[in-house]
Amino acid sequence: MLLGAIEHVERAGGDPRTFFGRIFGEEKNLTTSSIARMNLVLHGVEDFRIEQNDTLREPAFTDTSGALGTFDCVIANPPFSLKKWGREAWQADPWGRAVFGLPPASYGDYAWVQQMVASMAEDTGRMAVVLPQGALFRKGAEGRIRRALLEQDLIEAVIGLAPNIFYGTGLAPAVVTLRRAKLRGRRGRVIVIDASSLFRKGRAQSFLDPAHADQIVEWVRRFRDVENRAKVVSTEDIEREDWTLNISRYVMPPAGEDVPPLPEAVAAFKQALAEARTAEDRLRRVLVADGWLE
Repeated sequence: MLLGAIEHVERAGGDPRTFFGRIFGEEKNLTTSSIARMNLVLHGVEDFRIEQNDTLREPAFTDTSGALGTFDCVIANPPFSLKKWGREAWQADPWGRAVFGLPPASYGDYAWVQQMVASMAEDTGRMAVVLPQGALFRKGAEGRIRRALLEQDLIEAVIGLAPNIFYGTGLAPAVVTLRRAKLRGRRGRVIVIDASSLFRKGRAQSFLDPAHADQIVEWVRRFRDVENRAKVVSTEDIEREDWTLNISRYVMPPAGEDVPPLPEAVAAFKQALAEARTAEDRLRRVLVADGWLE
């Protein structure tokens, strides 16, 4: 993700050297943190700080007073619904990260969110986090945290992606962006985007190509309704939906053009059912003839 941010700056005509001394990363896995350092060096980034540590239990970046360090831009793709994420440490968290509520022990998603919120700079901070879509609508403690984030007007965009895009999980993810200080025209509102149709299917993995990403970014930047794709909703709209951010509550994709009329669908179903019964009878005869059934 750090390399993606650098490449974005380069594509926009910026100088990646502006990142020197301003890139920070935390990763618990030793191998992954080492690969991150190596990748940055190989891409010409000469000044950065990547720490190998447990972010939720012992964050690495603090200021001179011992308070949690803050940044203009915070990005993460944390493990989905992490169990044993360190809830016991957060019950008396010295960094005060559970300001919106204590996440449940079995789901660490909103621990990551609150770690990132606490890491955003006061005026310029913004963040983007990849979450399982269940985190958009689960109730209980997570529902209360989600409501508090919405009431504080921190959530800016919710983007649903296609399943099987990330290695290691076939779940459909969502990208949620938050901002400390929204632009005036976006205050009290959230754009909900269904981008699940934007992907290129591979043999074992689906891919989000640059053109797909550009389309999503355009929708977010325009911050307007797009038929069957994006809906700008107010905090009051979300409250009426019991504070859920379930994408299908706000955006419904169009029915596919290949959906047949009802009479044709019923006829096709009946034919398939008849063929299945014929195959079942044939299998039964074979099993009886071979002595497997009486």
